[in-house]
Amino acid sequence: MTSPSLPDDGGSDPGLSVIMRERRRLINVAYRLLGSLAEAEDVVQEAYARWYAMSPQQREGIESPGGWLTTVTSRICLDLLGSARARRERYVGEWIPEPLPNGTEWVGGRSGGASVDPADRITLDESVNMALLVVLESMTPAERVAFVLHDVFRYSFAEVAEIVGRTPAACRQLASSARRRIRAAQPSATPAAAARRAGVVKAFKQAWEAQDIDALIGLLAPDATATGDGGGIVPAALHPVEGAEQVARFFVERAGAVPDVVILECTVNGQPGLVAQLDGVAVSVLAFDFAGDRVQRVWAVLNPEKLRPWRAS
Repeated sequence: MTSPSLPDDGGSDPGLSVIMRERRRLINVAYRLLGSLAEAEDVVQEAYARWYAMSPQQREGIESPGGWLTTVTSRICLDLLGSARARRERYVGEWIPEPLPNGTEWVGGRSGGASVDPADRITLDESVNMALLVVLESMTPAERVAFVLHDVFRYSFAEVAEIVGRTPAACRQLASSARRRIRAAQPSATPAAAARRAGVVKAFKQAWEAQDIDALIGLLAPDATATGDGGGIVPAALHPVEGAEQVARFFVERAGAVPDVVILECTVNGQPGLVAQLDGVAVSVLAFDFAGDRVQRVWAVLNPEKLRPWRAS
């Protein structure tokens, strides 16, 4: 999706600064709905283009520009999610959500939004980790929108209903269904467990650099999987590699094939991760999920189109 640039009003629009302050929050919403920063930016650009396609009188008649922009952004995302399955089927190899470096995401929920039972909410930081984004990919578009807008951004079910075209009660059920899927697939980690996992990622890096298969196997769950996303642009395994020994051998072979690669610890979507660089340029970003203190899943994004924020940082 490509939209024209926002108009330069030369300061003639006193509301410009007001609506532009919404941009970061809108990208937050769209990224969680789509799993792609590039698509999120396009969607938000399209929402602003629709805003400026209206007459000044029409814009003045909108009581909450931020609410209007959120509604339009969410509806565009809902339409895109409806066609996402077909797009994923045409994608070469496995599709992984676009990873974000530390500092790319902006904290900013909905100010003045409806209160939500803390037991029903996931925090903004948790809502961008790779494991949760992968679970979101398995949901229906309506489930995903209902969950993200209500549980993460605190919109009421009445407001969500206007966006997805269902009753508030139906939206409540959609969010509840999404919540059950997330709890089943992603148990909450205590701060102590999170610290231990950072240590596991560090040990994984050291074993990978040393090409130590036994050490890697010891860090992996027996049924660990590794999934790569090259998008058909760069070489990557077309299907997940399964089993601790197979995953360990795969990473050792990759390290041997590219001896000049530099592996760095980093934050990937708010969690401990790794970035592989060649000549100072990011060529792969790794995100991890755990079973206890062992690595259960590794997601390696190699598609250069998804590494744009990493190459700019």
